[in-house]
Amino acid sequence: AQISQVWNNTLVNLLKSLCSLGMDSNRKEMQSVEQEVLWRLRRLTFRQLASLAEFLAVKQGKESRLLNEVIKKLELRWTELEGTRTVVTLMGKVGHVSPALMDRLEDKALELAEQFNPDDIRKITLALAYQNRRCVPLLRALSYHLIQKHSELSLSVLMDLIFAYGKLNFHQPQVFQKIATNLHPHVSTMAPIEVTRCIRSFALLKWLSLPLFEAIAQYVLDNTKQLSVTHLCSIILSFARLNFQPSGSEDFFNMVHEELQSQLDSLEPHLLTDLVWSLCVLQQAKAPYLQRVLAPDFHARIRGDQSLKAQNLRLKLIHINAAAKLESPDYRGPFLPAEMLSPAEPAGEKVTLLQSSLREALAGVLGSRENGRFDARTIYGWQIDAEMVVNSENKPLPLKDFAAPHLFRSEGTKPLPPGARRVAFLRWEFPNFSNRSKDLLGRYAMARRHVQAAGFLVVDVTRQSPTPAPSAPSLPAPGLAAVIPSRPPVRRPEGGGGIG
Repeated sequence: AQISQVWNNTLVNLLKSLCSLGMDSNRKEMQSVEQEVLWRLRRLTFRQLASLAEFLAVKQGKESRLLNEVIKKLELRWTELEGTRTVVTLMGKVGHVSPALMDRLEDKALELAEQFNPDDIRKITLALAYQNRRCVPLLRALSYHLIQKHSELSLSVLMDLIFAYGKLNFHQPQVFQKIATNLHPHVSTMAPIEVTRCIRSFALLKWLSLPLFEAIAQYVLDNTKQLSVTHLCSIILSFARLNFQPSGSEDFFNMVHEELQSQLDSLEPHLLTDLVWSLCVLQQAKAPYLQRVLAPDFHARIRGDQSLKAQNLRLKLIHINAAAKLESPDYRGPFLPAEMLSPAEPAGEKVTLLQSSLREALAGVLGSRENGRFDARTIYGWQIDAEMVVNSENKPLPLKDFAAPHLFRSEGTKPLPPGARRVAFLRWEFPNFSNRSKDLLGRYAMARRHVQAAGFLVVDVTRQSPTPAPSAPSLPAPGLAAVIPSRPPVRRPEGGGGIG
């Protein structure tokens, strides 16, 4: 009966106390307090509204009528927002309830970016990551001040920052370098879950810091008994994504095989496939791994399954099958049946500038469309952007006349003439490389190896301009030597062919 005489601040605290004590929302006393708060919302200060919103978001969630009314007031009065703590708190606790309020909070955070300490930056980036809000201007501002003003960062801040950047796929090389450098001294004292979380984030960002990854490889050797099979698999998957081979790879992989081979049956099918596929990328897949995933009873369960997850699993099994055939001469089987090797229907990918430039340039060299084949989907699970056959004088020959064992269905039956060679053009776009590097990611490095092992002279076509390897032979035909004079430059790989 006297609730109207209670002061605003006491009223807000009373509501919080009743909620914390678990009072039923249908009780008369509880309804009386909530109704009084609703009537007074316009008279509450912004700080009181923010405090109430933070509390209700945690205790009652999005379905709370009172919370929705409080957020409406915050959206209308957002210009009263001041102080870094309130911004950080609202972004982390309330932002997910109201996208409109989160927009205002991001604007305010951008204005206050210079005043945030490392822990504030950590909380803001985590809030953005959990809400999948890739606010580039704010992330850039936070990154700038993180580099310029904060030299020492705690382990928890480093771990959360690299996780948030990875979740948002936001690339900031100077921040990555700073985080990697600061993390390096902590590696030996980190828990296994921290190590795997850290390395997965770096792998997701395609950022390879050699000192950090070497330290993690040594950590694995020193703490083998503390690492679970899941931890070890996560580390192998991350190494494979970046195609990283530890300097002491023999000792490292001997330990990996010793720990994993007895645990293969306990792994979930998709994790086992990812593990064996990753070992194939690193050229460390031994017969027991290959036999386990290429066995008929293993892949029988996905036949006929058209889900995206099953298609991805099937493609990785085809890659593993290719590694078994092309890179494991001592492996005797089993292999995937022929019907599983048929290429999947193309997804209608957009033609890139590099792809169209390659086709345009090759059109003049081939002379006739019969002398070339574009977007060939192979039984190895990889796509060849363009292929041709040249005779001993490096003149193009009609492809349809010759057998093509790399295709699911071959148009011709003739063997290649003496001295003739198959040439494959593989296009590498920017996302195929490690961040700020000329090194292919593990998936594409394996694709290149497999195509070369299938008997092709490989020509790498890329927008980058790396220095060609001095020992790499080039195709001497005058026409081929000038295929792309004014188009994206083409790299000459070691052991393959090249185009000037």
